[in-house]
Amino acid sequence: MLAENKKYSVLKSVFGHSSFRAFQEEAVDAIIAGEDVMMILPTGAGKSLCYQLPSLLMNGVTVVVSPLLALMHDQITALSAFGIEAAMVSSMQTAQEIEMTMQKAMSAELKFLYVAPERLKSGEFIRFLRNVPIDFFVVDEAHCVSEWGHEFREDYRQLYRLRELFPSVPIAAFTATATHLVEHDILSQLSLKDAVLIRAKVSRENLTITAQNRNGNGREQLMEFLDNYDNESGIVYTFTRKEAEELAKFLSLKKIPAQAYHAGLPTLQKNET
Repeated sequence: MLAENKKYSVLKSVFGHSSFRAFQEEAVDAIIAGEDVMMILPTGAGKSLCYQLPSLLMNGVTVVVSPLLALMHDQITALSAFGIEAAMVSSMQTAQEIEMTMQKAMSAELKFLYVAPERLKSGEFIRFLRNVPIDFFVVDEAHCVSEWGHEFREDYRQLYRLRELFPSVPIAAFTATATHLVEHDILSQLSLKDAVLIRAKVSRENLTITAQNRNGNGREQLMEFLDNYDNESGIVYTFTRKEAEELAKFLSLKKIPAQAYHAGLPTLQKNET
């Protein structure tokens, strides 16, 4: 009962909620119990709380594997706003900053350590992790583990090594959507043991998806579309970096504030964007 009360106390005092959303409590309880978890929950339904809350009830460090630096940065910023110690080890940092983060992790001064999957290929980094009191691993955007996701991030396919290298450390995998085939692939690739599987419906009443054929180069069609959305913001996806830059320039000439964003931009520029 004491642990149950503490769970709700943290939910209220840290996250500001009086009750859990659908499926959250089941994931929280499974992680606290030290079980492997596979959760499929739509974007915006509160996946992060499912691993953040139990982490705050444990004594060690939660290691979060995430595919994008921007995602890591957003998570760390949000946690810092709650007064929670979180940091990442990434190419964005200096050697001195990485060393400081690693020292904090080994002494459990951090609650959350964010890393990209590529980092786990390093033998030196694995040796470091062996000196960290890890409560559990989180694999975010876990669909990247599957056979249709590895083209996006091949190193996700190597995360099966987590179970080999840290056999007693639980793993919690999260993704917003996955077919049953992908779900099975994730469970298999990560070698999740008797995992608690939590799957929510992917349909969301507040989202509408429509499609129409593209006419010509699409720019006039895009302008017509944007005319219906004054004073709103959005994202236009392109196939290449060059297209992104050319489209941003085109929109700017049309007096529509726009900037290109892609992997080839300098880190500082990406952060500012």
